Amino acid sequence: MRGKVEICGVNTAKLKVLKNEEMTELLKRVKQGDKEARQQMIEGNLRLVLSVIQRFAGRGESMDDLFQIGCIGLMKAIDNFDCEQYQVKFSTYGVPMISGEVRRFLRDSSAVRVSRSMRDVAYKVLQAREAYLNEHQREPSLDELAKGLDMKREDVVFALDAIADPVSLYEPIYADGGDAMCVMDQVRDDKNTDEKWLEHLALHEAMGRLSERERRILDLRFYQGKTQMEVSQEVGISQAQVSRLEKGAIQQIKKAL
Repeated sequence: MRGKVEICGVNTAKLKVLKNEEMTELLKRVKQGDKEARQQMIEGNLRLVLSVIQRFAGRGESMDDLFQIGCIGLMKAIDNFDCEQYQVKFSTYGVPMISGEVRRFLRDSSAVRVSRSMRDVAYKVLQAREAYLNEHQREPSLDELAKGLDMKREDVVFALDAIADPVSLYEPIYADGGDAMCVMDQVRDDKNTDEKWLEHLALHEAMGRLSERERRILDLRFYQGKTQMEVSQEVGISQAQVSRLEKGAIQQIKKAL
């Protein structure tokens, strides 16, 4: 993104940079319904949009799309900003509006859906964290956030995790001149190991050597959870025969393994 000055067909390097006095005058005219002043405010703050969306680079979304979404946030900020009510620079008000619009777009377009109630809790936590940071000039701990919001610590953790950006298993985390190490290289899979895969193949082969009636008895006993009496009634043999066939089949499988 660095060095790129043209986005969505707009060459931001050629855009006029407005002074604070000019913005104040334009915003007053915007409040009076002056459409030309609104357009000048939009064009004069496109660089602000560009600087905000750079924070969201590398998330798999087109920067042109993010720029357009950021412009929507900019227009909302222009329409809602009141010079007399807010004793701050327009950029101070506009940046959260722009970034909020982009975050909302990323959240809604995410493949992972989070419930509305969980999102509401998460945004309360984010607002509390921002307020704490502004007041104390440091990040609050989870315990401090939970205490300030009168919430359980685990609820704060769950809420923040719910809106965290998902990480691809193929995301590179380290590279030292050779092949990059990805997230999946650091994730242990205790279920699908080579050893268990070979055991599964051996079990499948051993089951194939049993008779059809032996396989059916094992299926009824250990997959469907039926008693030997229930199996005997379904198969049409005595319980003693079920017990004998079951033990014989298990012995054959143990030998194969």
